[in-house]
Amino acid sequence: MIAFLQFFVMFVIPAFRRSLVNVLWRKPTGNLLPTSIVASAVPGAALDVCHSKSELLVQNALLRQQLIVLRRQVSRPHLTKTDRAPLMLLAGRLRTWRNALLIVQPDTLLRWHREGFRLFWRRKSKTASRKPRLSAETVGLIKRMALENRLWGAERISGELLKLDIRVGKRTVQKYMHQAHGPGPTERKANQNWCTFVHNHAPQVWACGFLPVYDLFFRPLFLFFIFELGSRRVVHFSVTRSPTDEWTAQQLREATPFGQTSRFLIRDNDSKYAERFKRVVAGSGIEVLRTPYKAPRANASCERFVGSVRRECTDHILILSEKRLYRVIKEYMAYYNRARPHQGIGQRIPEAARTPVEEGTTSADQADRAETKVISFPVLGGLHHDYRRVA
Repeated sequence: MIAFLQFFVMFVIPAFRRSLVNVLWRKPTGNLLPTSIVASAVPGAALDVCHSKSELLVQNALLRQQLIVLRRQVSRPHLTKTDRAPLMLLAGRLRTWRNALLIVQPDTLLRWHREGFRLFWRRKSKTASRKPRLSAETVGLIKRMALENRLWGAERISGELLKLDIRVGKRTVQKYMHQAHGPGPTERKANQNWCTFVHNHAPQVWACGFLPVYDLFFRPLFLFFIFELGSRRVVHFSVTRSPTDEWTAQQLREATPFGQTSRFLIRDNDSKYAERFKRVVAGSGIEVLRTPYKAPRANASCERFVGSVRRECTDHILILSEKRLYRVIKEYMAYYNRARPHQGIGQRIPEAARTPVEEGTTSADQADRAETKVISFPVLGGLHHDYRRVA
């Protein structure tokens, strides 16, 4: 074994370096390490048997010096997979392999070995079949139960599946519940969170608020509005310069004629919702839900509506008086309820007078509609337009 190592160090390595220098000298640019280097290393080692030890030492020093010069002048070589294997094999047989490396770093060689180790065990531990243990119908059923029953946990869904003679473990149910609900905890608490409550009771929830607006002379005006969360429909609005408790209570009376009320009303902690407003709320049978302090996301739909009114209406119009603001807002609210699609309800219109594409229409019907003429109606002096097809 010792004789073999001496032969390897004295003959094979110098031959490999000599072949490397020859190739680098002929091709200073481009692919600096072709696969022919490996093939020429063995014949070169056989020819070095005829040389003496002193000649090999001098030749080794000469080749090392030329490699140092080339390393200083030639760009970084590109090593293929066939070039990496001989380097790792030769380095594993030499004690001082770190000092013998010139074109790559020792950490690079170790990294190649770790990558090969990972690939080896990955291939060895790969299963023969990737067929899922659960059918697509069962996975779809788990996701359906998780979406339709947000209070159910993994154990509850597992028991419900057991009723249907489907045995699924808790961990498997948690995996697909996470995919159904998206990012967040898989297990649901017994109490509903705020987003779940608003989503489940949106058709029965109203939200109200004030939007401050300034006229041309920087005098404050206030827009009071009530809108329904489920349909995004503005139920009532009004404008005033001095909102008081009595005025706010009167607006709620006008918004609930003949007992047309909702079950819940979301509002903030403004002082304008005082005793008279509370009495009107109690008489209408509405349960008030007050948002926490400094928590605008608790009434996110209301904040979104305020932003839409600002961006699409009040920021582009000069307001001279209270009557002017009322007329502008009245025209915008008609457009908002009857013509403007809303992202929160699937690009539909709040009053559902018409939809962008009716359900049940075929491609032929859509092609016929595409040939009909489309006309536009200006809104707010051309700030927006409502598009309709000619009958």
